[in-house]
Amino acid sequence: MQKLFFNELNKDQLEAVSFAKGPAIILAGAGSGKTRVLVYKVSNLVKNLNILPSEIVMITFTNKAATEMKDRVKFRLGYIGTFHSFCAKILRIDGTSIDIDRKFTIYDDSDQTDVVKSILKNFETKKFTAGYFLNRISGAKNQLIPAKNYLNYFSDYNAPLVAEVYAKYQKILEKNNALDFDDLIMKVIDLFLKKGEILDKYQNRYKYLMVDEFQDTNYAQYYFTKLLGGKYKNVTVVGDFSQSIYSWRGADIKNLEKFKSDFPDTKVFNLEQNYRSTQKILNFAYEVISKNQTHPILELFTENKEGDEVEFFAAENEEYEAIFIADKIKELSVQNPFASIAVLYRTNAQSRVIEEVFLHYGIPYVLIGGTRFYERKEIKDVLSYLRLLVNPNDSVSIERVKKIGKRKWEEFKDLYEKIKNQVKIKETNELMDDVFHSTGYLKLYNPDEEDDFARLENIKELRSVAVAFPKLTDFLEQVALVETEYSVEEKKAKTGGKEGVRLMTLHQAKGLEFPYVFICGVEEGILPHARSIDDQFALEEERRLFYVGITRAKEKLFITFANRRFIFGRRNDSVKSRFLGQEEL
Repeated sequence: MQKLFFNELNKDQLEAVSFAKGPAIILAGAGSGKTRVLVYKVSNLVKNLNILPSEIVMITFTNKAATEMKDRVKFRLGYIGTFHSFCAKILRIDGTSIDIDRKFTIYDDSDQTDVVKSILKNFETKKFTAGYFLNRISGAKNQLIPAKNYLNYFSDYNAPLVAEVYAKYQKILEKNNALDFDDLIMKVIDLFLKKGEILDKYQNRYKYLMVDEFQDTNYAQYYFTKLLGGKYKNVTVVGDFSQSIYSWRGADIKNLEKFKSDFPDTKVFNLEQNYRSTQKILNFAYEVISKNQTHPILELFTENKEGDEVEFFAAENEEYEAIFIADKIKELSVQNPFASIAVLYRTNAQSRVIEEVFLHYGIPYVLIGGTRFYERKEIKDVLSYLRLLVNPNDSVSIERVKKIGKRKWEEFKDLYEKIKNQVKIKETNELMDDVFHSTGYLKLYNPDEEDDFARLENIKELRSVAVAFPKLTDFLEQVALVETEYSVEEKKAKTGGKEGVRLMTLHQAKGLEFPYVFICGVEEGILPHARSIDDQFALEEERRLFYVGITRAKEKLFITFANRRFIFGRRNDSVKSRFLGQEEL
């Protein structure tokens, strides 16, 4: 077989690719070519060292990443795919050894929610949603804690209730011959621990294991990696701990140290040459991330041009901030497509002002991984209640409110009878409070859950519009005008309109890159988020999130913040984020 030479790799990439036997950590900075390194490492094993492709497994975090790897790796490996798909394959083959039928069904989020809702019908408590229990159950499974042991690890006030729901949930899944996504990994680990001969079979079959995005692994994924790679120890993990931003999903940044402990001969490779951004952007990124103390920090450099300085803009308020962004985008769009520009923000609620200004300016935009503000479920629910205060015969709103819950519909009708003569007198935000108080609508969302907390933030942001338009009819007219502009933009898009500016949260931006990036709302309480300020670990994750946003930019980066911000229904003086170089607060 002809040997390959890798002249196109830089020195650090070549060292990482050439290391074949034994455990390795590749710390790959943003834009440093980690996918290329993984692809070439496979080529080196197969072409230069005569390793059978069938002995190599490459694990990615998303199906999209797996597809990209399959396109770039020119060999039929033992497996390329996600943790979940790989574990599902193992269970289809050998799950019968622990009484799992090969024809098991995999339940998605909707299926899981239906199961938990069926359980909750028999409980008096209405305090918690199905999502709350599923979040707690998933967290336990990611820590490999079965229902029977739940109370050995959790002792908070709600733990007994969660343990009971968890146990019933598992019984229903077993009865239905079903597994959820967390079960796929948990059951394979159970299989490996109970049936040593089966673990031995897979260790001998797959002697080389590569795990991408290692910083995003949770405990179960790490333990699976440790078991499968434990015999031959040819395990390569790749990641950038400065981009670890998913602790709320169970990702454990401590897995790096666990790996070094469990594989003591580990060789560490740093990939610090960046092929994406200008040096000015990389300098600013390092200035930000170097303040973190709990993980390795890479100091990225590039042979690209030095580039423009990072541009900072202090706006008088959130509207002037959005107008500044719109004006700059208009300038950039003369010579650049709108799709080459991204606007990033910490919370989904921040998109409202930007969307409205873009609509006014005629700037096309695409929300990545999100829904337009006035089309979000919780916003449409609240608007339906408010429309019925003005027009109690609005059949569309009646149907929507009824779907929220029969009891809430009856409570709303009682409220209407009490205040129907005051609707023209009361201000919009007061009427909104009346609805929340009488129907208990806000209790549908648990602020301890990430998704529910975001919904509550969106509702608070709707209050900002309510305060700006105290007369309910004016408020509803403003919303209708914005929704009409939505429709106009949708029609333009369908008739061949230009692709739009990308709007998304910082979390959704991970893995993407754009020539021009705006990061807005870089203020205390937003970035870092108010919930993170008193916790050093959470604060460091917020800094990593900012770093991810910075390193999406290829040519030019804009950072904006406001001196005063009307957000979540309140006008507040703002303080520039501690991440922007001032003394830590």
